[in-house]
Amino acid sequence: MSRRLDIELTSTRPDGSWTWRAAGAKQPKGEIAPGIVPEDASVGAIVRAEAEFGVDGIEIVAVARPKADNRVEPERIVVTGTRRTEELVNVTYAERGKGKGRRRDDGDGRRPREGGRGDGGDRPRRDRTDRTDRSDRTDRGERGGPRGGSRDGRGPRRDAAEGDARKGERPARRPVPHEPPRLKRLKAGRKHRNALVRSLPELQQPLARLLLRGDIAAVRQAVTRQNELAAKDGLPQVSLRTIEGIADKLRPLLRSAEWYDRAEAAMTQLDQLDLRDLRSVVVAADSGARDDEARAMAVELRAALTRRVDEEHRAWLDELTTLLADGRVVRALRLSSRPPKAGAPLPPEIAQRLATAASSGLTADTFPDRYAMLIEAVAFSPVRLQVVPEALPSKTSDELTAAVTKLAARVPQIAQRFGIEPAPAKS
Repeated sequence: MSRRLDIELTSTRPDGSWTWRAAGAKQPKGEIAPGIVPEDASVGAIVRAEAEFGVDGIEIVAVARPKADNRVEPERIVVTGTRRTEELVNVTYAERGKGKGRRRDDGDGRRPREGGRGDGGDRPRRDRTDRTDRSDRTDRGERGGPRGGSRDGRGPRRDAAEGDARKGERPARRPVPHEPPRLKRLKAGRKHRNALVRSLPELQQPLARLLLRGDIAAVRQAVTRQNELAAKDGLPQVSLRTIEGIADKLRPLLRSAEWYDRAEAAMTQLDQLDLRDLRSVVVAADSGARDDEARAMAVELRAALTRRVDEEHRAWLDELTTLLADGRVVRALRLSSRPPKAGAPLPPEIAQRLATAASSGLTADTFPDRYAMLIEAVAFSPVRLQVVPEALPSKTSDELTAAVTKLAARVPQIAQRFGIEPAPAKS
């Protein structure tokens, strides 16, 4: 892969070759073959060169003409200003006696005592022990005092029995169901990836970073952009096929290092890691685990995944049973469509209870919006073909008809009750 860089011409030889070093470096970096450096170049000039980075070193393949001014020191812009002395801070003094928040005193320059009102008195501070305790306040409230009576303290505001009756009229708040703790997502480090990149030859390290950033597509994009810039400057272009060949050799090593970082992060949180992330690490072990230590780690991760899936499946069945016992049919139907263990069927007993509860909810007295909600939950549950409505709703709505039409292919037995034919499958 070729790159453009600034170099300094350090010396010339009788055969027409040159020596060079990177601009600002202390030691020369290599030689330039005869016929590449322009004739008007001189020793000490800093020029723009096209360098080919290979396994054997850096080869200069093209050198642009030196600029007229090769100064190393950056240009400076001198700011002279107006050369006038100006006041940068304006100070305005307030009139005596009109300041807000000024300190009050007693005429002798001293501040008033704490607890006083600024008149120099010796009013004592109220101590916490002088306050009336909670029992006294409760007694006053029961006797119709200021704490439970009217504003003038001569009678209660309302009768206690009346207040209890009003509280009883309010519907009891439904308890919030227990939500399982949110699992952690996998956050892998970069220890093995960085170590692998550092171990590669210097010329291959930029290519490895591109592969880690966006795989082979990022490499192709970078080479295409570099060739476009080289074509504008009249410089030779890079062979995309050669770069892709090197990238194909690096990809397995980089994938293995990435898997190692993810596997080490997963090992530290086996019991709290999200099952999706844990499953992705186990699946990638077939191509990522390349040595004995990695294979042993993959076996441990696979055993942990099996254990976690079994635990989640048992908890899933227990939650389904609890939801059906509480009469929460819609939530049970939606939960049944997301089993932790893929392909595991519902036990016949739970499936029968779920289908019966869903059918019992589709009655003539069910409101249209509730009816549509139940049908949508049934359509994606494993008992969708076992649910048969007890009766059609006494009142229908456009939203209910639209929902049945949309889901007719998944619940044909319900759509037939509404007189709706499922749409033919698209070929």
